[in-house]
Amino acid sequence: MRAPMTDLPLMLDRVSLSAGATEILDRLSMTIAAGQPTLIVGPNGSGKTSLLRVCMGLVRPTSGVVSWGGRLDAPPVRRAFVFQRPVMLRRSVAANLDYALAHAGVARRQRPPRIAELLARVGLDGLDGRPARRLSGGEQQRLALARALAREPEILLLDEPTASLDPAATRAVEDIVLAAARSGIKVVMASHDLGQVRRLGGDVVFLVRGSLRERNGAIDFLDHPASEDAARFVRGDLVI
Repeated sequence: MRAPMTDLPLMLDRVSLSAGATEILDRLSMTIAAGQPTLIVGPNGSGKTSLLRVCMGLVRPTSGVVSWGGRLDAPPVRRAFVFQRPVMLRRSVAANLDYALAHAGVARRQRPPRIAELLARVGLDGLDGRPARRLSGGEQQRLALARALAREPEILLLDEPTASLDPAATRAVEDIVLAAARSGIKVVMASHDLGQVRRLGGDVVFLVRGSLRERNGAIDFLDHPASEDAARFVRGDLVI
């Protein structure tokens, strides 16, 4: 019997991305393997979002090679992406999930129980009939996570999903992310919140001007940064 396709490890080999004369990513080489969450951190403009888009396959690098499970140009059927400000369809909460399940190839008769399961998973039980655009910001982000989880992804890419949320909503999203990681989904998440990095754990990829400056376990990165740029970033100093 054939082994199921996998997108892991996700590998970047000397990947660069430019827009005109601006270098967004600079010869990045790294491997993202199964296991605990990988947190991408760095100052504004460091290339965090662009790196996630390259990992998803939404953007083709200017140079270098990206591979998923040893394959090039692998279709993103085993990957899901949640944007910082996700767009809600002008439909109910349940209809948003029905749309995601349909695109994931789930048969119509199988969708109602899956919708109920996903709503419970993200703490939105009982809100299935509410218009998605009338949810709070935190609820919308949880619905966006449910839509991503509807794809049963192997890799879940998150672009600062708690950037505009209050502490309670942030914690609710973090709980979903941690539960996803515990279920075996590889989480790759950009974050600007060092407290969040400590809570989620895993390993940290530290970018400055599109260049990989340090990669380390989250606690070691926060408590014993190996580079001067990382030490300044952790202290809250300006890094440019």
